Amino acid sequence: MKHYEKVIACLHDAGKEGYLVGGCVRDQLLGKVPHDYDVTTNALPEEMKEIFSDFHLIETGLKHGTVTVMCDGEPIEVTTYRVDGSYSDGRHPDSVCFSKSLIEDLKRRDFTVNAMAMTVNGEVVDPFGGREDLKNGVIRAVGDPYKRFEEDALRILRAVRFSSVLGFPIEETTVKAAEALLEKLTLVSRERCFIELKKTLCGKSVRSVLTSHPRIFAAVIPEILPMIGFDQMNPHHCYDLLTHTAIAVESAPCDPIFRLAALFHDMGKPFTQSIDEQGIAHYYGHAATSTRIAEQRLLELKSDKHTLEEVVFLVKHHDAPPESDREQIAKKLRRFGEKRLKALISMRRADNLAQSSEFYRKEIHDQCIVWIDELLLEQKRCFTLKDLAVNGADLIKEGYKPGPSIGVILEELLIAVSEGRLPNKREVLLIYVKNRK
Repeated sequence: MKHYEKVIACLHDAGKEGYLVGGCVRDQLLGKVPHDYDVTTNALPEEMKEIFSDFHLIETGLKHGTVTVMCDGEPIEVTTYRVDGSYSDGRHPDSVCFSKSLIEDLKRRDFTVNAMAMTVNGEVVDPFGGREDLKNGVIRAVGDPYKRFEEDALRILRAVRFSSVLGFPIEETTVKAAEALLEKLTLVSRERCFIELKKTLCGKSVRSVLTSHPRIFAAVIPEILPMIGFDQMNPHHCYDLLTHTAIAVESAPCDPIFRLAALFHDMGKPFTQSIDEQGIAHYYGHAATSTRIAEQRLLELKSDKHTLEEVVFLVKHHDAPPESDREQIAKKLRRFGEKRLKALISMRRADNLAQSSEFYRKEIHDQCIVWIDELLLEQKRCFTLKDLAVNGADLIKEGYKPGPSIGVILEELLIAVSEGRLPNKREVLLIYVKNRK
């Protein structure tokens, strides 16, 4: 018996109803394996505590009717049927009333494809046409979309997220309601907006969603607005700026850091455009401007430090020309390290794929990776100070005074090793240091 079947069986043994609900139902109907399982029931919270007394329970959502049941090491959220009160803050219900009706519980959910319940035998309860919308591939709000988005504006971003992830277009009335209520997104925490943005950017249909609904994205990142229909006026570019960006995002590795970097990488272009006598546009300094925008917006979105630093790095350096020989690659390896340099090449590749086809440089990007791997193999992966066989303490033991000179000597050793003039062996490097005095 599966873990969620055990939980529902406990509810049934106590004379209560129990259904799988939400995303796990949607995913199973799509033939996917759900990441997690949620259960809804007519059992009240205090009754659930008794029913699941033999399980480890987490009661953090108890006041809203939710307990998390740990079953076979897996968490399963079990929630009492409920009807939400008014949403005066545009995000959270002012009150929650528990209900005895499964249909009333499903009615409060966001989209039809998420408003279905299922028995353990696979019977589907679908009062709002979610199964048909899954079949037709459409994201549609449950009931009145204006009411759904006024209740919780985060649902606007969830609409584009599900559209991107599932590859379903958003139903016309739902789109109109979302765009009409964009200002409500100011009521949503920046952290929640950031979570939805990252998930959206990693969806399989992100290009279509970005080009179809840019104003929704611009409600979170205003600098997207000038990108809409922006003619780049340069032979390297056959797409307007928004389309170029959407293709770059789609072409980047499916990781939030790469996708965010691709989103921001050319955002400074509308602010740095200059046109020469031939009518060709140039964008001197656009990478620096894009970097400032990326840093500002990621800080506002409460990004974690690692994501912020890596996205800023990729945006800052994306426009540098590709390295033309092993020596240049060796210098960049010393400067950035293997992981960051390979990430930068992936970023350049995505940017390049979104340009005019005659300027695509696949062989250059591939060659850079080959050079990196060759150099790392030859030099036993020593291109950063942490990989060097000696450190500052070793130099001090050899009689050098602590201070900036230590860093200078270590950098000298690193260059010599990375260029193959010295092996990365402790005894050899220490002899070099002794003879250097």
